[in-house]
Amino acid sequence: MKSSTKPRIGIIGAGRLGTVIARQALAADYQVSIANSKKDPTSLRFILSVLLPDAEPATVQKVVEQSDIVILAIPLNKYKQLPADLFAHKLIIDAMNYWPLTEGYSAEFEDDSTSSSEYIQGYLPHTTIVKSLNHVAYNEIEEHSLPKGDPDRRAVLIAGNDVDAKRQVRDFIDDLGFDSVDLGDLQEGKKFQPGTKLFNTRFRAQDLGEKWLSLIHI
Repeated sequence: MKSSTKPRIGIIGAGRLGTVIARQALAADYQVSIANSKKDPTSLRFILSVLLPDAEPATVQKVVEQSDIVILAIPLNKYKQLPADLFAHKLIIDAMNYWPLTEGYSAEFEDDSTSSSEYIQGYLPHTTIVKSLNHVAYNEIEEHSLPKGDPDRRAVLIAGNDVDAKRQVRDFIDDLGFDSVDLGDLQEGKKFQPGTKLFNTRFRAQDLGEKWLSLIHI
């Protein structure tokens, strides 16, 4: 039986990233529901019965309504398909990335002075967004997970404007098997997007000091 004291996790996106995060969350005793882009979760129910039998397949609306933390793991260019009003007052983990070569060019995400998560925040203005889990390869979220206190634990970066929201996300990342490093406000998320030195770089939290960060030019 899954914990009733931990926040309920909802995942929008049933691809590789979404299912890996779901599997790790289930292993950490979280209740998890997951939705794909289809309105009817019937096809997803069959897939999850094989891959994630403990996860609950549901519509996007149900996933959002019943979850305390919602993780966005869909292709970034589909974010406008999300009904903005539905997400009001929710804590969102934005795990999406801008991939123009595979998903198409988008002028709004070509601006290097800001992070893609700031655009998502603009589209979902009544939510609290924390950028995280986007800079680790989906397979490594499972392969690199280590118990709490292990000196070789890999670090996962976060950025967001709300201190309490980031605390909740850090607790979740800790349960997934990683240490977390808070880089500051949501705009700092640009430091670990694709094409940066921090993207898919393997390091421990203690390795990422202020001196090292000062050498990064975005």
